[in-house]
Amino acid sequence: MARDGQERRTERGRPDGSAVALSEAYDTALLDLDGVVYFAGGAAIPYAVEALGAVRDRGMRLAYVTNNALRTPDTVAAHLTELGVPAEPGDVVTSAQAVARLVAEDVPAGSRVLVVGGEGLRVALRERGLVPVESADDEPVAVVQGYGGPDMAWGRFAEAAYAVGRGVPWYASNTDLTIPGARGIAPGNGAAVEVVRIATGGRVEPKVAGKPLPPMHRETVLRTGARRPLVVGDRLDTDIEGAFHGGVDSLLVLTGVTDGATLLAAVPEHRPMYVAADLRGLLTGQPEVVAEADGGFRCGGWRASVRGEELALEGAADSGALDVLDGLRALCGAAWTWAGSGACGLDAGKALARLGL
Repeated sequence: MARDGQERRTERGRPDGSAVALSEAYDTALLDLDGVVYFAGGAAIPYAVEALGAVRDRGMRLAYVTNNALRTPDTVAAHLTELGVPAEPGDVVTSAQAVARLVAEDVPAGSRVLVVGGEGLRVALRERGLVPVESADDEPVAVVQGYGGPDMAWGRFAEAAYAVGRGVPWYASNTDLTIPGARGIAPGNGAAVEVVRIATGGRVEPKVAGKPLPPMHRETVLRTGARRPLVVGDRLDTDIEGAFHGGVDSLLVLTGVTDGATLLAAVPEHRPMYVAADLRGLLTGQPEVVAEADGGFRCGGWRASVRGEELALEGAADSGALDVLDGLRALCGAAWTWAGSGACGLDAGKALARLGL
């Protein structure tokens, strides 16, 4: 599968015609965490631990990339190790690290930076030789906002507004409006950024580092040394779009927020190269989606086409047990080709119901 429903850019087939496993086609997996490796409550997603262990044994490097600027790499690595996924702090890349690099490129070493966020942001700034401060009256040369957790004091936003209102340059680790938690969806750093924006009259915009913007991808590549990276995520508007802007391939796993209907309606920058049910997809190759002369698309034993205002799906009677994901891949080929540079508005209800999605 490809973003435009046509050819892959990287994966190659073996001489016997079978597809090369993604863990062999790419040297580094850049993995999102929430919805990919573990649930919002912190428990491992089924098959994730076993799949990552097998991928690592095959020689693929694993890097964990998160927009959450609250936790330090040490804390994230310890959590992963506790789940059964051995990780070192150097395996973790956060939006706090990405935004700290942005600031360090703009201001002299030793500069004071007003922090509106958690410990992850303070650690990242110190790593870059900057001095975190707490008040707009501490003469900061920059303001940095990152997610600070549910107990962030309201006065922290006031300090940011005071400094930004005085003309101090403003940075944000990311602008995700929401963040998943064990009890549901909560306001994310993007919501906090909006508080400061409103308080300052909407006259300035922060420089943003996190996914899907290029600074996060750059930070990840610099820290991992990846030469053939594969982005693995569950969100189209952060993980997959970030891969698109970085010019690298991506794998969408269906263990998080994206469902079949959302995937079929994706605009070009949200279309992954590959799709899998979960992280076991790294251990296998993906079957080719073949465009047929009459406009249909075939994958495995499934054939997808456009009929009037809806997507249609047929399964070959002689194909034995049909792979549901092959049906979804065929549908993506048909939907994305029909939509071109826009979003697919075709009715996919019957086709997805046939796949149980």
